[in-house]
Amino acid sequence: MQGEQLETVNAPAGDGCDEAAGRAPALSADLAFRGLVHQASHDDVLALLDAGQLTAYIGFDPSAPSLTIGNLLQLCNLRRLQLAGNRPIVLAGGGTGLIGDPGGRDDERPLLTRERLAECLEGVRPQLERFLDFTPGAGPARAKLVDNADWLEGVTVLGFLRDVGKHFTVNEMIAKESVRSRIDRPEHGISYTEFSYMLLQAYDFLHLFDAEGCRLQMGASDQWGNITAGIELIRKVRAGRALGLTSPLVLKADGTKFGKSESGALWLDPGLTSPYELYQYFVRTEDSMVGTYLRYFTFLDHQTIVGLDRSIAERPGLREAQRVLAREVTSLVHGPEPTAKVERTAAALYGGDLAGLDEATLRMATAGAPTTVLPRSALDEDGLDLAEALAATGLSPSRSAARQAIAQGGAYLNNARVGSEGARITGSDLLAGGHVLLRRGKRELRLLRFE
Repeated sequence: MQGEQLETVNAPAGDGCDEAAGRAPALSADLAFRGLVHQASHDDVLALLDAGQLTAYIGFDPSAPSLTIGNLLQLCNLRRLQLAGNRPIVLAGGGTGLIGDPGGRDDERPLLTRERLAECLEGVRPQLERFLDFTPGAGPARAKLVDNADWLEGVTVLGFLRDVGKHFTVNEMIAKESVRSRIDRPEHGISYTEFSYMLLQAYDFLHLFDAEGCRLQMGASDQWGNITAGIELIRKVRAGRALGLTSPLVLKADGTKFGKSESGALWLDPGLTSPYELYQYFVRTEDSMVGTYLRYFTFLDHQTIVGLDRSIAERPGLREAQRVLAREVTSLVHGPEPTAKVERTAAALYGGDLAGLDEATLRMATAGAPTTVLPRSALDEDGLDLAEALAATGLSPSRSAARQAIAQGGAYLNNARVGSEGARITGSDLLAGGHVLLRRGKRELRLLRFE
């Protein structure tokens, strides 16, 4: 790439001295402590962010009706910038969403219809707006939400090729990782449509540079090629100095991404992933990932996070760090009141009194648990043999194995450990909505519903 050399830089690690003195650490130190600096275009990017009043943007293409936990890191990054006095711009990709970013994929994205894209935008916009301050009270740091369809849809093909395309060589474009990885897989390849995505994003940066004085584009590390293309376009057509900064991809313990198309996606929309499901996911986070997620997804101070690191190392069985992580993430995404309800529900589900839960809360808490439906008549006379119920729900492979689990104290009926081999389920055991909760060990749950 011509012009100023783009390089990967490391921010100075925060040592907690500012916090100890009662001052918030500089943004650069905070980003370094949290492991959020992956690539920077120039060695003064972080110093400029520390100074404040820098306008920065991150783009989100609405390829689904909700953002995911994978997007949450970038929303948190914009929030950190705003809290440090910088001005964040959130770009909803109403234009680029019609094309599809080839980055991070092995095959072509299905093209969205305009109607589907509009539905996705409708779902994503309130999520984007939740994390930043868009009110006049934010002053010069007031956030702004823009849609690149507003300027991309008015661009003509000939005008785009002359004004943007002529500034890039195909050699430069195929050298970008997002494109090269697809070309290296001839069974999939890359269409001209997705090949052009890089130029569209570069044009977005140029437009925001001109219209909003935006000098910094941020994103995940897989956006580096697109970001540097925008930097280069601004240098060539405006003789301007634009900046880029990326953070690591958010990965699970097995090294896979939190994607929209991956199995088990965690959505920010409570209708797709309930607050309870989100909370439970992070409560069950592996010890090896808790420290990373605490840094990525929370605004806890450094000393608190370091203390939670110690609790993982010294008292892993207490899972204190996981509970704090789950509370902070759920509260950030859904608010404190739903989070408090989720925590009460979780406490009841794993050892508390289930009788006080209403049907809606019980259904929410057991949404992921397999459910077996039996006729209400099964509880007539002296009720249903618990061993038979354990076998019917799959908690035990057979009645004999179920009886053995009961004898060993490993079976629970509505959170109460059952010690009698002849235990039975009766009408008095029914919870709200005619349910009974069976559990074997700490984690294996099944729901029985009697109709």
